[in-house]
Amino acid sequence: METKIYYEADADERLLEGRTIAIIGYGAQGAAHAQNVRDSGCDVIVGQRVGGPGYQAAVQDGFQPVAIAEAAARADLINILLPDEVHGEVFEKDIRAQLVPGNVVMTCHGFSFHYDYIQTPKGVDRLLVAPKGQGHMVRGEYLRGGGVPCLIAADDGATDETLPLGLAYAKALGGTKAGVIQTTIAAETETDLFGEQAVLCGGVSNLVKAGFDTLVHAGYQPELAYFECVHEMKIIVDLLHAKGLAAMREAISNTAEFGDYVSGPRVIDTAVRQKMKDILEDIQSGAFAKRFMDQHQDEDQELLSFRAAESGTEIEGVGQKLRAMMPWLETDDS
Repeated sequence: METKIYYEADADERLLEGRTIAIIGYGAQGAAHAQNVRDSGCDVIVGQRVGGPGYQAAVQDGFQPVAIAEAAARADLINILLPDEVHGEVFEKDIRAQLVPGNVVMTCHGFSFHYDYIQTPKGVDRLLVAPKGQGHMVRGEYLRGGGVPCLIAADDGATDETLPLGLAYAKALGGTKAGVIQTTIAAETETDLFGEQAVLCGGVSNLVKAGFDTLVHAGYQPELAYFECVHEMKIIVDLLHAKGLAAMREAISNTAEFGDYVSGPRVIDTAVRQKMKDILEDIQSGAFAKRFMDQHQDEDQELLSFRAAESGTEIEGVGQKLRAMMPWLETDDS
């Protein structure tokens, strides 16, 4: 599809006048959304269970949190900013019965929409407004007078009013100052999951572990292996993030750049690329979503076993020791 990007002049915040926005959940994204949209002049109510850290944080930020069902009943736009795996159960338990035609149910990631864990009743559209940044960044850029780019998508068959409402919300969030890209719920969901699994989380974590293990098994000091395969990752990632591939390669040595060209394709070869395609197929088919949700129903036993296995690895122990030598890392927000 042709890429459409919306900016400040394309969004009309007046569409939110007279409407109440419920932010369900007050974690990092929930706190950023609630504060930004409130500070833009919108009527915001927070739905958050009593007793948790999110409840206390919302109170400290000037909100009076209420039960999720009450927040949903009082709102016109209901934005569910909870972990993906609980969207469906919270929606069925606390939100569905409160909905009336004309309401809009929102999320900032399309997982529960795309795989139909949230199916809204007739007359209630589903809307996605997804900032491409963590909650602290969404809030921080807003306070600095800017914004974080967002993705926006509505269901096929949504009313003509839903996308403009989403743009108004994105403007209140600060997103239209950076740009809001229109996409589909399926595309946002599938590309986000693929990026996490094949590159950003699964790909990177396993690449650095494999590099560390290769050097240690060859007899090199674990400390050297950690510095070369983990610690210095930030230098390259920061250059990529700020300037792209070409400028990153200009900033590194000729030796490193040449090694990039000749050895990178040996690591990411045709077999790896095929495995990436297989991962994407699992995402597109819903196989990954089913496995994730099935293990959640089993009290997250598979996830917890993965965490336990990773916690005792040599790379974690070496990293903990070396990071203690660099106290500035604790306050480095760059």
